[in-house]
Amino acid sequence: MNLENLNTHRIDLAKPLLLIMAERGVLACSYLNIETFNKTSEACAIVTGVANYEEMLVTPVTAVSTVATEMGVAVGDTGAEALKKMGTV
Repeated sequence: MNLENLNTHRIDLAKPLLLIMAERGVLACSYLNIETFNKTSEACAIVTGVANYEEMLVTPVTAVSTVATEMGVAVGDTGAEALKKMGTV
């Protein structure tokens, strides 16, 4: 998956806070809470133990918001699979 065309965000904390935007949702690291995305009815998939965007793409998803589940995203999908289901080509 080519990251050049994706909107990515990195905030350097003790461990990086990472976020990749898809057309209809986000792939995020575990700094963010899936329950917040459920409260706001937004699509999100969470991956843990990642330090960069490339790791996010190959790491299995550990949590999925309700809206992302409705899009077909599931725990165990890779980050890349989750992004594709949320509208990334």
